[in-house]
Amino acid sequence: MRQQTFGTMIAALRKEQGMTQLDLAEKMGVTDKAVSKWERDLSFPDINSLPKLAEIFHVSVDELMQVKTDTKENGEEKHKTAEIVDLVLKGVALAMGVAVVVLSILNEMESDSAVRMLGIGLACLAVAQLAQKKDGRE
Repeated sequence: MRQQTFGTMIAALRKEQGMTQLDLAEKMGVTDKAVSKWERDLSFPDINSLPKLAEIFHVSVDELMQVKTDTKENGEEKHKTAEIVDLVLKGVALAMGVAVVVLSILNEMESDSAVRMLGIGLACLAVAQLAQKKDGRE
């Protein structure tokens, strides 16, 4: 389940309670324009007023602030990111190796440039290997 924005949550809770923006504004001691801005995520209520807002909607401040997140979804995103980074690092290493071989064969590369490029490639492979060990993906 995707998290909704604070504004959409306020709007949904307000509608569940059968309140208008003006009704909520009066209970909170703000203008209906302020409530409208909250619901459109253009502004945020004062931090000190969050307990009162939670009380009006009969929810906890944690629920109001959506403290609990979907860890499965976050884990999947991290895993995909790790796979992409791993692939990029290995791709850079391969590209450096191929470039050194081809340019050396064509006598278009000096040895110090070749060593630098191979060093970059090896560093990329080392980072990819360390990341795999850290994540337990050996």
